[in-house]
Amino acid sequence: QVHLVESGGGLVQAGRSLRLSCAASGRTFSGYAGGWFRQAPGKDREFVAAINWSGVNTYYADSVKGRFTISRDNAKNTMSLQMNSLKPEDTAVYYCAAFRTSMVVRTSPLEVRSWGQGTQVTVSS
Repeated sequence: QVHLVESGGGLVQAGRSLRLSCAASGRTFSGYAGGWFRQAPGKDREFVAAINWSGVNTYYADSVKGRFTISRDNAKNTMSLQMNSLKPEDTAVYYCAAFRTSMVVRTSPLEVRSWGQGTQVTVSS
């Protein structure tokens, strides 16, 4: 099992930036595609960004494309999400995830094998 721990959330004004980090332990994270999801109050958990095992291919939800960047460092067993130009609608709990496969096949939460505990991101207007 891959154990994931997020950090870096917080309160920020609209237009500013935040960087989320995810530290993995246990089973080798580098063998799996990774991703970030978010869940706002009263809403379903939704896909934000994903990256394949090597870091070569990345995928983004339309709502964050051009503003967010996902990356990973397999040597350090970490993954990050750089969030720029934040908007109030980005407010949510953000979850780090390890997919069941090494390549990103589908970005559904059902394809996730391990979740982090979540970190709150609040963007004020």
